[in-house]
Amino acid sequence: MATNPYFSQSVKSEQNVYEDIIIESLQMYGQDVYYLPRDIINEDKVLNEVTSRFNSSYKIEMYIENLEGFDGEGDLFSKFGVEIRDQATFVVSRRRWDQTIKRYDNEISAVRPLEGDVLYIPFSQKLFEITHVEHEQPFYQLSNLPTYKLRCELFEFSSEEFDTNVTEIDDVEGSNKFEEFFLGLSDSSDIDFVIGNNLTQTLSDGTILTAEIVSHNDSDNSIGIAHLRASDNKFHEFRSSLPIQSTSSTGSTLTRTVTGFFNTFETPTNRYYKSLTDFIDFTESNPFGDL
Repeated sequence: MATNPYFSQSVKSEQNVYEDIIIESLQMYGQDVYYLPRDIINEDKVLNEVTSRFNSSYKIEMYIENLEGFDGEGDLFSKFGVEIRDQATFVVSRRRWDQTIKRYDNEISAVRPLEGDVLYIPFSQKLFEITHVEHEQPFYQLSNLPTYKLRCELFEFSSEEFDTNVTEIDDVEGSNKFEEFFLGLSDSSDIDFVIGNNLTQTLSDGTILTAEIVSHNDSDNSIGIAHLRASDNKFHEFRSSLPIQSTSSTGSTLTRTVTGFFNTFETPTNRYYKSLTDFIDFTESNPFGDL
C-alpha cells in the first residue's frame, strides 16, 4: 500500500517556513562566527603534509550545540606539557551559507563547508578546525536538509599564514609563530629589503617561488623568510646562483643573487628556548640527573 496521497512532506511552502524558523532560531540563539576557507599552498603527497594559507574571512551566525562547555578531553597534562583538546559542534543554515559565503562575488568555489577550513569564535578568541561536515541531520524531516553540522576541534597552529584583514584573527599568527628560513645574498651593499614584503625567484622550469620577508641582517648579508610557496603547489627550495626580486621602501625593484639557502630553519620553540638564560644550570656537575 502506498503512502497517503492527500499528505505530502515535500510541500515547498512548508519547507520554506520550516527553514525560515531554523534561520531565525540560529540568529536568536547563535553566535557570530568567522568562517576562514583554507588555501593549500604546497602539498607533499608522500608525507601527506600541506602548507596552508587563510586570506579571507566571512562572518555568519552559527549555533554552538555544546551547552556546558567545549567537548573533547579538555586540558590534558602530560610529561610533554599541556595539551588543550577542546571540541565543538556548530550548526549553520544551508540557505544562509549560500547567501553569505557561497556567493558569486566571493572566491569560494566549494558548494559546502569543507574539512580543513577554520572557524574563529570571537567570544572565546579561539580557532577551530572543521574535521567533519554532517549534512544529513536533522534527517529529512520535511524531505529536505536545512542545515550543516560542523564537528570541529581546536586548531593547532603550524606556521600557517593568516591575512584576513581582521586584526584579531591575523594576530593569532603573531611575529614569532612561523618557521623561518635564511637566504645568503651575494651583494651586501644597500640591502633595502622591507619586512612584510614578498620576494620571488623564478626557477629554470618557470616555477615561481614566493616568500615573505620577516627579517634581514646586513652584518652577515642574509635575510629571513617565511611562508614559502610555489606556483605549481609543490615543495621547493630557493636555488643558489639565481636572482631574487623584491620591492624596496622607495618602491623600486631590488634584485640580488642567492648564495645559499639555509633550510635548518628556526621554529618558534627554538627561538623561545634560545632566548632563555637559565634553561639549564651548567654549574651543577650533572644538570640532567639527580646526582
